[in-house]
Amino acid sequence: MGLDEPTALKIASGFGGGCAGLGLTCGAVSGAFMVIGLQSGHVRGDDAAAKQNTQALIRRFGRQFIARNKSLNCTELLGCDLGAPGGLEQARSQNLFTTICPKLVRDAAEILEEMNTAKPVTT
Repeated sequence: MGLDEPTALKIASGFGGGCAGLGLTCGAVSGAFMVIGLQSGHVRGDDAAAKQNTQALIRRFGRQFIARNKSLNCTELLGCDLGAPGGLEQARSQNLFTTICPKLVRDAAEILEEMNTAKPVTT
């Protein structure tokens, strides 16, 4: 994609814990959305076709991720509210980041790979 590994890691560094530990959108999902944008995103604000295609791809990804995991939301995926007092400590003590998150990252990567072999979306 034209990014060296250190740059890619820096760009994604705030995604963990559902956006910096807030328990919002899963970091694997946020990262996948960025990949889709890098692959098909628009550069000009008036490029409606590219914008619509990118949004359709993101919706497709989201539907597939939800079908596998029931949510895009970190709090729901982990069953633990990271943004609540003690939430981060609870997630760490229950090893949620090592038992649940790797599967979510794998699912996101697999969905992206499947989408790359599918026909482009135009709606």
